[in-house]
Amino acid sequence: MMGYANMEQIASGIHFRLRARTFIVAEPQGNRVVFVNLDACMASQIVKIKVIERLKARYGDLYTEKNVAISGIHTHAGPGGYLQYVVYIVTSLGFVRQSFDALVDGIEKSVLQAHENLRPGSIFVNKGELLDASISRSPSAYLNNPASERGKYKYNVDKEMTLLKFVDDQWGPVGSFNWFATHGTSMSRTNSLISGDNKGAAARFMEDWFEQSNAGHSSADELVSEGIPRRVSDIISDFRNNHHELLELAASFQSPPGKAATKILSVARRVRGILREAEKPGFVSAFCQSNCGDVSPNVLGAFCIDSGLPCDFNHSTCGGKNEMCYGRGPGYPDEFESTRIIGERQFRKAVDLFNKASEKLEGKIDYRHSYLDFSQLEVTIPKQNGGSETVKTCPAAMGFAFAAGTTDGPGAFDFTQGDDKPSILPIQILQVGQLVILSVPGEFTTMAGRRLRDAVKTVVTTTGESNSNVHVVLAGLTNSYSQYVTTFEEYQVQRYEGASTLYGPHTLSAYIQEFKKLASALLSGQPVELGPQPPDLLDKQISFLTPVVMDSTPIGVNFGDCKSDVPQNTTFRRGEMVTVSFWSACPRNDLMTEGTFALVEILHGKDIWAPAYDDDDFCLRFKWSRPSKLSARSMATIEWRIPDTAPLGVYRIRHFGAAKSLLGSTRHFTGSSSAFVVA
Repeated sequence: MMGYANMEQIASGIHFRLRARTFIVAEPQGNRVVFVNLDACMASQIVKIKVIERLKARYGDLYTEKNVAISGIHTHAGPGGYLQYVVYIVTSLGFVRQSFDALVDGIEKSVLQAHENLRPGSIFVNKGELLDASISRSPSAYLNNPASERGKYKYNVDKEMTLLKFVDDQWGPVGSFNWFATHGTSMSRTNSLISGDNKGAAARFMEDWFEQSNAGHSSADELVSEGIPRRVSDIISDFRNNHHELLELAASFQSPPGKAATKILSVARRVRGILREAEKPGFVSAFCQSNCGDVSPNVLGAFCIDSGLPCDFNHSTCGGKNEMCYGRGPGYPDEFESTRIIGERQFRKAVDLFNKASEKLEGKIDYRHSYLDFSQLEVTIPKQNGGSETVKTCPAAMGFAFAAGTTDGPGAFDFTQGDDKPSILPIQILQVGQLVILSVPGEFTTMAGRRLRDAVKTVVTTTGESNSNVHVVLAGLTNSYSQYVTTFEEYQVQRYEGASTLYGPHTLSAYIQEFKKLASALLSGQPVELGPQPPDLLDKQISFLTPVVMDSTPIGVNFGDCKSDVPQNTTFRRGEMVTVSFWSACPRNDLMTEGTFALVEILHGKDIWAPAYDDDDFCLRFKWSRPSKLSARSMATIEWRIPDTAPLGVYRIRHFGAAKSLLGSTRHFTGSSSAFVVA
């Protein structure tokens, strides 16, 4: 998995699905911009190169690297192996083509859907503070910034969320995108389930909220008062209240043998989309990343796991050792609960801003993009005693503190890395009326992001534009990835973020200088130099990840057979966990993209089973395991934490999968548990 650089963090299931969410804003016969919010740790240069190649093959020069931005939400619970530089794919045993293809395919499909959905409409913007979803994880480095500068801000992290509300002239609201800084590290470095972490969860909650509100609900409080939004309200018929009748009905549905299935069956049984009107575009809600470099969602602070005492303030160590210092989320010690809480807090704030958004974006659509070689970039900076001097950025290198990790996920090894190959990086500005998006290929710290935003805003409001109500947002981890960017003062402290600022202490000054050039060109209507092209190293990638050889089951057992069923005549209560396991096969045989590995169905009438929850739901977890690494046998365990809003009735759990034979062919299968009662 990607983010913690932990080779033992090997994916073994799904918490909930990862998505690419896209908005396109276009002038009739004029400019257009594309912003893709990707449920991944960060953007990848090679991913964007290949996405643009596909878009150019389909649309010509309508969509290019200049007007398309791809931004990662920074979940640390997504797949690794999709970046092209070695330092970022060591822990995934090299390049993973399957993960790379899934990302490129998903982004392409998302952009295509947005392109097909282009319709006349309006965009509204709103901003507000969210106080309880983030803290600083490097406060000692922040304190090294000038006191006069720190005094301009109320908090040592950015608490402001900026939200866009997209309104179709015919259908009304069709989406919202917002930017807020907090790390995607609510899920820990020992988690092995694919997850969008807190931002992915927030997106799930808001999309479900909107679908449910269209179905007759009115407020976020109503839908999350019991934890998370409901998903199945209108597809569920009146539930029965005769417990004895329900038990008798459930007893008539015992677990059948596993059987062959088609892949399309898994797709057809998905829950998402059932509530939508056939012609109306589905509501898309994206929770985008910003300057999260030193910002943690583990808001209870960092503590030593051996003593329970707070970690050392300056070094985030316990008795001199970094391995014992961990941040605690609001649901501690339950990382799933922490993810839900931080996601829900962002979701609630977004709903509030969405409902109150009234400032309309008006004006031109434009963009500027350039590639820069950050290894030897000349930067003019002011001198303390007046005047200026020219300095240079440095070839890429990491300091020793990089290996120590952070309180969100301590490191376990020491090394210094130097490599000038990934030094060509993109910078980009997108303008939609009075909104300006700064696409940066890294993790800016709080103060670094503030300085960059302020510098660009100064240019925008003094050069050719009189509109002082400009909104400048920083989109982190966008288009490529080059680790962290700190202020000059924070760099001197050499905490993790400073040690991971690849191009030296003047990296931020270089970004500010070059973004000011882009902003000036944007306002004056002048072109900018494209710059040196980044390399395409796809054909040079290697992988040490072993392929799936074959899958098998014990003699007399089918793929999909229930290995551990629910007890007969069982009644579960809301809030309880239902656990079922099946004889299964490696999920890598088919990622079930746009399908599901796990499904909860509810009984309608006497014999009609309707989808209620799938592996895209926060309450349902799909876990895969095998007895040993060399075993061809494997099991799928499905856990359903019954939501407090689940309708009463008769349920069953199903599993979908694909098994590989020794000859290499793949066949799909499905299995089902016995029925049980929720009362």
